[in-house]
Amino acid sequence: MSDQAVPKRSAPGSSGQPEGIRLQKVLAKAGIASRRVAEELIELGRVQVDGEVVREQGRRIDPDTAVVHVDGVRVVLKEDVVTLAFNKPHGVLSTMHDDAHRPCVGDYLHNRKERLFHVGRLDADTEGLLLLTNDGDLAHRLMHPSYEISKTYLAEVPGPIPKDLGKRLRAGVELEDGPIAVDSFKLISSMPGKALVEVVLHEGRKHIVRRLLDHVGHPVEHLVRTAVGEVRLGNQRPGSMRVLNRQEVGALYKAVGL
Repeated sequence: MSDQAVPKRSAPGSSGQPEGIRLQKVLAKAGIASRRVAEELIELGRVQVDGEVVREQGRRIDPDTAVVHVDGVRVVLKEDVVTLAFNKPHGVLSTMHDDAHRPCVGDYLHNRKERLFHVGRLDADTEGLLLLTNDGDLAHRLMHPSYEISKTYLAEVPGPIPKDLGKRLRAGVELEDGPIAVDSFKLISSMPGKALVEVVLHEGRKHIVRRLLDHVGHPVEHLVRTAVGEVRLGNQRPGSMRVLNRQEVGALYKAVGL
């Protein structure tokens, strides 16, 4: 037997390098701040990893599994995760494919490399904000009724609008499939024979805004969804889409407890 020392073998799969990526580097790559500013955020206790405040500058994390919050707002770390705001035009179906070759959301996604799906639906005659994402957890919670995510609509209806209609809708009315109450109702503008109203509710039942306003004698003539939670349609043109900014994504995560 040789007296020559036998070199120690590394553990299987080990490169000899510390596992993970430095937290400040991860934050900088996610667009939160420069590395130096990220280090200051960590030092001030404004960063949490998996529910714990981290003040350790050398902390390494796995961006694929770690849950990071800065000032209580979730940070998306995976580069391949995307959430889009799409302004669905009138007549477009909320589906990725239609066997009858009718216009659908999937027609607008041919140039996207991600496999996206829509969060909820808008009927073909309703325009406006539809969220698209490949984040399954976020989509599931946004659609689950227990999280009560608000949706805002602008509806053009026959006028005039009774002064007590908002109070009546906030108190709730009975539809064929159960009661419904709005979170908010506002008269935006009025003209002879027509009115523009804003309706905010967190219900997700099929055609709920149309059925609600029809029930109280003001059938919808034109309907646009303008917001989902804190994400707003703004001045996006029909058929366009944009990537949500960090604040918008963080607000959605916060609303559903992620």
